[in-house]
Amino acid sequence: MATGKQVAAMVVSDDGILGGVPVVAGTRIPADTVLAEVRTGKSRFDIFRSYPSLPADGIDACLAWEKAGRPPCAIHS
Repeated sequence: MATGKQVAAMVVSDDGILGGVPVVAGTRIPADTVLAEVRTGKSRFDIFRSYPSLPADGIDACLAWEKAGRPPCAIHS
């Protein structure tokens, strides 16, 4: 679970990537997909194995985004 630490990965939105669906920056992995995996009880190991392009702190970035109330994402280009 996310702690109070800063994470380098972030959730971003870009109309050119999945029609603007919030994704983990630098990937095409939707933040909601990562969060769904966490909610089903998948281990971090299994999530990273399923999504090898997910950065090491990608899960924490998604959890922090959700904890912040899913604010509008930075537009990343």
